[in-house]
Amino acid sequence: MSKISETSPKHCAKKGGININNRRKKLFFTFSTFFSGLLLIIFLIWLILHPAKPEFSLTEADIYTLSVSSSTTHPLNSSIQLTIFSKNPNKKVGIYYDKLLVYAAYRGQQITSEASLPPFYQSHEEINLLTAFLQGTELPVAQSFGYQMVRDRSAGRVIIGMKMDGKLRWKIGTFVSGAYRFNVNCVALVAFGPNMTTSPLGSIQGTRCSTDI
Repeated sequence: MSKISETSPKHCAKKGGININNRRKKLFFTFSTFFSGLLLIIFLIWLILHPAKPEFSLTEADIYTLSVSSSTTHPLNSSIQLTIFSKNPNKKVGIYYDKLLVYAAYRGQQITSEASLPPFYQSHEEINLLTAFLQGTELPVAQSFGYQMVRDRSAGRVIIGMKMDGKLRWKIGTFVSGAYRFNVNCVALVAFGPNMTTSPLGSIQGTRCSTDI
């Protein structure tokens, strides 16, 4: 005599639900493993080819105008030409510069308006020459600005700072990273004696800049 087994509809529904849940778990596990492996590969590539920060150097700063008005508000007028070298020190990583804003500063005060430099791509170990002509018209400055300028001029020199704010992206093979903000700070020592009236006044000492990302 053969044994007859009966399965209720409720039991079938439970069995079907278990199969569906198992399938979902397998799909989830498969996709999780795939994406985890992909992220691990990208991380390892990034770790091996970890890009070094770009290097900047301010080679020349020419001051054409730097004067404070004698009016009651003492506004500043300025015009400065900057020459900057940019270097990508990486052997296998390129750099996209998407945004570059440059301005000059003196004793912590901005003395020119921001100038925008055109975006560009910098290949492996490439060096690029950047120039910026900065101007400031009727800029408000602190009341002590004129006194500090006279004091530095009597000492025969003035220190001008160059600030750059921007965004960059790394290119490793065909992979391009997201955008990173970066800041560059440079200083230039400019001879600026009381008897020097011929413009431009050029920097007497270039400088290596600091870069933060």
